[in-house]
Amino acid sequence: MSIDESTAARVAKLARIRVEPEALPALAAEFNNILGFIEQLAEVDIDGVEPMTSVTPQRLKWRDDVVTDGDQQAAVLRNAPDAREGFFAVPKVVE
Repeated sequence: MSIDESTAARVAKLARIRVEPEALPALAAEFNNILGFIEQLAEVDIDGVEPMTSVTPQRLKWRDDVVTDGDQQAAVLRNAPDAREGFFAVPKVVE
């Protein structure tokens, strides 16, 4: 996949980043470098490699999954500008 200047301009617009027209060739080249690196990564054989949580072997600490501060519905709904029947009420946004 190759990124041209018009695609780079569109990506910048979608990201809400102002890019001057004279900087578009360099931005397109940078995008192409990134995509080339991703393509290189896709070529790596990862069969048999276990997923990792860190680059160093670590055991994650486990804890019991216990609710410690539940039953706060009334306190939470006090913050709502409009609450009905135990839920937040919001204006209708879909017709």
